[in-house]
This record gives sequence, C-alpha cells and structure tokens, in this order.
Amino acid sequence: MKRFFVTALSALLPVLAASHTGDALHSHDFFSGLVHPLSGADHLAAMLAVGLWSGLALQRPWRAPLAFALMLLAGALAGLGGLAELGLPGVEPMIASSVLCLGLLAALRQRMGPVLAMGLVGFFAFFHGLAHGSELDGSLALMGMVVATWGLHLVGLMLGLLLRRQTRWHLGLSRALGGGIALLGLGLLMRVA
Repeated sequence: MKRFFVTALSALLPVLAASHTGDALHSHDFFSGLVHPLSGADHLAAMLAVGLWSGLALQRPWRAPLAFALMLLAGALAGLGGLAELGLPGVEPMIASSVLCLGLLAALRQRMGPVLAMGLVGFFAFFHGLAHGSELDGSLALMGMVVATWGLHLVGLMLGLLLRRQTRWHLGLSRALGGGIALLGLGLLMRVA
C-alpha cells in the first residue's frame, strides 16, 4: 500500500509543476478565457470534481455546478475589481483545499443537501474566481472562462452519472478518480503551505 501511495504521488509531480502560479499575463479575448481554466491542474481538477461529485452523489446534480459557475464569476469580478490585489491571504491554499475536499467528496460519494452542497462549492469557487479574475481582463475573457467551467462541469457530471451505479467496478473507478483528485489537492496544499 505504501508503495502504491508513493508511486501515485510521484506521478502527480509533473501535474503540480503545471498548476497556476498566479503570474499569468492579463488576457482580454474570449479564447484566452476559454483556455485559461484548462491551463492549470488545480482549476481543471476542481471543476471536474464538482461535476463528478454531483453526478455520483447529489439528487439534483446540476445545482452544485451552477453554484460553482456563478460564484466563480462573482469571485472573478471581485478579482478584476482589485480585491485580489489587496493581497488576501489564503487564496492559493483555499484553491488547493478545494481540490482536496472535492476529490474526497467524489471518492466517498458523499451525499449532501442541496443548500449545503451549493454553499460549499460556491465558497471554493469564489477563491478560484479571485485567482482567475486577477489573471483575466475584460468581459469576453470572463465569458470564455464561464463557458469552459460549464464544459468541465458537464464532463465531470456525465462521468459521475455513468459511474453512479453501485457495482463494484463503478465504485472502484469513482473512488480512484476522486482519490486521484484528492491526492493532487494534497500535493498542491503541501506546495503552497
């Protein structure tokens, strides 16, 4: 078991190196916003995990992705408005924590009421939005970011719905996917701590 953990964690090292650093150039066009969430493992994993968890465990699986997208936009607008420039502590640790938490929720197929689920993902999404808002500039870029976010949520949601059945194979695969995302989050958290 120890050998598996070490191998899995070492396999994530290249992904950790490719995560957002917060030093991206400001982008103004729709395509830049569309590509931006795909360019960092932290955001990519969190957005996929929201969809995956929603499809696996939530009764109305579209609500949590909707809350994430809306709060991501709110955070991005706050970041664009200069909130991120105030040097808020904890933005990167919160992003890493979101990847860890959302991965665990998916791996455990944790059921949750809609209000709590929407509040939790919305809270994390605000921090993702702050990071994006400080890197993107302009309404076209923000629209591209929201479209990409929805696309990633839909991919995760479809996967979660496909794996929702309780067979041994489906449970194992969903645990592996959620656990891999959680391991990525743990590695990110160790890097920013």
